[in-house]
Amino acid sequence: MTIYHFVGIKGSGMSALAQVLHDMNLQVQGSDYEKRFFTQAALEEAGIKILPFQKENIEPGMTVIAGNAFPDTHEEIQEAMKLGLPIVRYHRFLGDFLQNFTSIAVTGAHGKTSTTGLLSHVLQGAKPTSYLIGDGTGRGKEEAEYFAFEACEYRRHFLSYSPDYAIMTNIDFDHPDYFANIDDVFSAFQEMAWQVKKGIFAYGDDEQLQKIQAKVPVLFYGFGEDNDFQARNIVKSTEGTTFDVFVRNTFYHTFSINAYGDHNVLNSLGVIAVCHYEEIDADIIQEQLSSFGGVKRRFSEKQIGSQVIIDDYAHHPTEIKVTVEAARQKFPEKEIVAVFQPHTFTRTQTFLSEFAESLNTADKVYLCEIFGSARENHGKLSIEDLQEKISGAEILTEEDTAVLKKHEDSVIIFMGAGDIQKFQAAYEKQLLMT
Repeated sequence: MTIYHFVGIKGSGMSALAQVLHDMNLQVQGSDYEKRFFTQAALEEAGIKILPFQKENIEPGMTVIAGNAFPDTHEEIQEAMKLGLPIVRYHRFLGDFLQNFTSIAVTGAHGKTSTTGLLSHVLQGAKPTSYLIGDGTGRGKEEAEYFAFEACEYRRHFLSYSPDYAIMTNIDFDHPDYFANIDDVFSAFQEMAWQVKKGIFAYGDDEQLQKIQAKVPVLFYGFGEDNDFQARNIVKSTEGTTFDVFVRNTFYHTFSINAYGDHNVLNSLGVIAVCHYEEIDADIIQEQLSSFGGVKRRFSEKQIGSQVIIDDYAHHPTEIKVTVEAARQKFPEKEIVAVFQPHTFTRTQTFLSEFAESLNTADKVYLCEIFGSARENHGKLSIEDLQEKISGAEILTEEDTAVLKKHEDSVIIFMGAGDIQKFQAAYEKQLLMT
């Protein structure tokens, strides 16, 4: 039996795909840096072997799946070439793999992971479903009919996929190290749209998505009356959100979700639209919506003493704004404290004013040093440039997290796509010492 060897198995997409193949009784192993990543626990739990990088890991008879972050000059890829082994890039492998199912891609600048997690959970209530989520979670079922997966626009990787359906959550300018401007981003999504085989479900209140063209039906969802699927009569409380769904102005069903903020209503609406199109019973949809527990690093909360600690992946101004909004809905009486670590110098530079504007919606802001990436680990910009634009913002280091203790009975949101979790871990350690 072929052994599938993953070069860079701790990557969020790679670890999820490794779990999918492992669940389908295929032999899986992988290699990566020895530094611990949040994706590691699920791999270890599944008993998937993780090796340190070295060319000796590569043996005859293997199929090598290479993570997008690793060049062809990587020692393991070089060894695989020398042995004449099949070498497939992650997104190419996934593109071929999903042809075995009714596949549903979830793409967009924001909300991909949460929506994919929700979609896979709801579909499972109706039919066996395999899924791959960008938080490093993957599940494979040999008898699966549906395959729900997150499709990332970065470097146009999603053009490797030709899914049956696509949910498009929004189009926004991000990844300024790759995309030139919003028109460049739109062109990538437009190219993706041409590849969808059965139908597209797009957020209709997004002016960019309104321009999307396709060879298949494009159905719009949103709050506006022109949408095919519209959310009306939205009731927000500290317990969650309830709303009515109208399909082409005809009442369909009332849904309740244990989630907060308009963005979660929209994520749910996109999922409901797909399920309606696939003729899944509305009661099943509601039952699954209400039992959804969320995904990793998306508004993940815990109570420690009088404080609520939230871990969130928000790393773009739009995402910060909706995360603070969700916290205010759930905890209207509490002070909202944002602890933010910018992710990449290019993104911080491009959106400096927008970051300040979004962070200013919190009651108090702490900033951590900019997290560089493998592609760019330094820049002319410093965290002080962002601090100057935010009223009362303070710089936070791992050593001085104890300053957060003074915010009694508050919500502290640790936000970022880098290693913000180490600041949270340091603070939680401080709390447990008292």
